This record gives sequence, C-alpha cells and structure tokens, in this order.
Amino acid sequence: METGFCLGSNMGGRLRLLSQAKTLILLEPQVRFMDQSPVYETEPVGVKPEYKALKFLNAALIVQSPYTAEEWLAKIKKIEERLLRVRTEDRNAPRPIDIDIVFVGDQVVDSELLKVPHARWAERRFVVQPLADVRPELVLPGAKGATVQKILAKMSGDEDVRLFAEKW
Repeated sequence: METGFCLGSNMGGRLRLLSQAKTLILLEPQVRFMDQSPVYETEPVGVKPEYKALKFLNAALIVQSPYTAEEWLAKIKKIEERLLRVRTEDRNAPRPIDIDIVFVGDQVVDSELLKVPHARWAERRFVVQPLADVRPELVLPGAKGATVQKILAKMSGDEDVRLFAEKW
C-alpha cells in the first residue's frame, strides 16, 4: 500500500540528513520508491524563542510497501535514532531528523503512540505543500472529501514555505 512521509531537519547538514533518511527508508525490504517532493525551507512552528532561527528543510516521500502504520512507526524510530535524533520532553526541540507518517493507504490509527493520518497534517503548510506536489488529488481519511490541493488552496499564507531544492 502507498505510504506518505514528511521528513524534516533543522540541525546539521539538513539536506544530507533528509537524503540519508530517504535512503534508509528505501533500504527497508519490500519498499518501492514512488515519488518525492522538492525540498522546502520553512520556519519552525511552536518552538521556543531560542530555536526560532533554526529553519527546517521539509519534503514528502511516497513509497509502496506491505507495512502497516504500526510497523512503519518501529522502523522510523530506528532510522531517526541511527541519524542521531534524541527525543526530549520538548517535542519541538531542534532535531537532525524528524520523520512523520502522514498516511498509510486508507488506514486510520488513533492510539496513544500513533495517529494516522497524522493529526495535524492539514494545518501545516510545510506538510501540505510538499504533499500537494506529489499527490494533489489525494483525499485522506478525515479530510471530508477535500483533496490535498484544495486544503492547500484554503490555507493562509502565514507560514513561510520557500523552495530550497528540486532534487535531493
């Protein structure tokens, strides 16, 4: 089934880290690359004032695999650890890599550890813009029939999302 990830980095070699995360995802058995968005540079959202200057690079990655959302969560955590992500009590602290599962087919998961589709995907331009680049007609569960492109069109221009790189 098709799975969509949003990858982000605001520490270290950000573009290199996105590329490494993509490679590690694609090295998983039975995973097939489907598509990827360009990379966008974005303002951090919900961070402490001392982190405001640490801009993120964000991109969407679409793969085909037999894995469930729960199976992906375990794999993603290992990839993040391998790329030196350290989780702290501050959910929005700077990080070398952040991999969010945006969707896994039409699965809906609402547990303490995981929410799929991602709980706030439709509120964040840094997720919606890259996703619209690769799956504009996608309608995710809970989106009330709205395509990703329609959700993007209704967003305010408050979030600063700038094209950073076409290839990664």
